Amino acid sequence: MNAILKLDQLFVLTGAVLLMVAWLTCRDASNPRRWSSGLFWALWAVIYLAGDSLPPIVCGLIVVMLAALGGLGGVSLGKHSTREPAERQASAARLGNKLFLPILAITTLALVGSLTLKNVSLGGLLLVETKNVTLISVGIGAIVGLIAALWMTRERPMQAVREARRLLETMGPAVILPQMLATLGLLFADAGVGKAVASITTSAIPVDNAWFAVTAYALGMALFTMVMGNAFAAFPVMTAGIGIPILLGMHHGDAAVMAAIGMFCGYCGTLMTPMAANFNIIPAALLELKDKNAVIRAQWPTALMLLAVNIVLLKILMFR
Repeated sequence: MNAILKLDQLFVLTGAVLLMVAWLTCRDASNPRRWSSGLFWALWAVIYLAGDSLPPIVCGLIVVMLAALGGLGGVSLGKHSTREPAERQASAARLGNKLFLPILAITTLALVGSLTLKNVSLGGLLLVETKNVTLISVGIGAIVGLIAALWMTRERPMQAVREARRLLETMGPAVILPQMLATLGLLFADAGVGKAVASITTSAIPVDNAWFAVTAYALGMALFTMVMGNAFAAFPVMTAGIGIPILLGMHHGDAAVMAAIGMFCGYCGTLMTPMAANFNIIPAALLELKDKNAVIRAQWPTALMLLAVNIVLLKILMFR
């Protein structure tokens, strides 16, 4: 059944914003690399605007160009006008805790929409595309939160685009890593990496012992996440290689427990890798920390302790 609200509509909106960011970047004469920076954001916009209709080879070339522009230093930070500290403090004092309302609107609508909008129809059409109801709900929440923020601060919509540009340029090319790494995980799965992992694991580890099998799965989730920067990218590889054939097939474990705690093991790896740029590198950039790995240095002891606890929980709860 066709739907009124589709994920493609949010992609088009995202692409339009990125095009405006590219336009503002190209107009910024203070940016020493304004043309290459503008090209970077424009190419990324094309992926959102026309990715489904472009031939795969064209999308691949765009990805290569994005990697080249980002890796060779073609994306730089321009000049951004900001209010004086006294003005910002006065605005914050006027708004107070109301500043949190737009953010709460995003999370609240995302949760409510995910729980209530599935299979809702109007005039014979689904209100929201069923398979993407959660993502669309997040998008609706973001739009409502933006409207609320503009109303509260009495700013014009273009100011939101300027702030988007400032944040994107501050984060730099690392902002596209989550999208690229998630794609890498699918490529690994299609290329049969999971089967290769299964072959290596069964030949090198006594997987007939449940403790060894569980430890291999948990450590594999953490390590692959560190390599790919995303637990969702690591999950299909490790589950196809160790989870399904060994933990479920050989030891008859609980699939739900394996999936839940296995993903948590992956998140432990997320805390310890610069590849998880959206969690570790981007916050360091936004906070203007001198050490770009400062977030990782603060997190890795906790990550290792959590990983050890997860291995024990996985063994105890999966084979009850």
